[in-house]
Amino acid sequence: MSAYVIARLQEADPHPEIAEYIERISATFEPYGGRFLVRATQLEVLEGDWPGHLVMIGFPGIAEARAWWNSPAYQEIAPLRSRHIDGDIILVEGIPGGYDPASAAEAMRQAVTS
Repeated sequence: MSAYVIARLQEADPHPEIAEYIERISATFEPYGGRFLVRATQLEVLEGDWPGHLVMIGFPGIAEARAWWNSPAYQEIAPLRSRHIDGDIILVEGIPGGYDPASAAEAMRQAVTS
């Protein structure tokens, strides 16, 4: 099942270390099957508040995503970003094949009435 690393990153002033991070990051996740899915600097907020930018990297599975995050190659460059950009980063599994929201809703109804 696919997995995703999703980051909500705050605005940051340009810095040479951020440029280096951006330049080097793809080489750290490609060996794990990772690829950029979203790198949005402009967002249209439809509801709520979403300050900052969105980055989403897809992986073939949760094991590959964790292996990338913990890899020496990524850990070497992570401080280049974290010293200059605040944000939130999460790891989440995708929806399994055959997911049916109607069945999930029915299970929720049953749980509420039990």
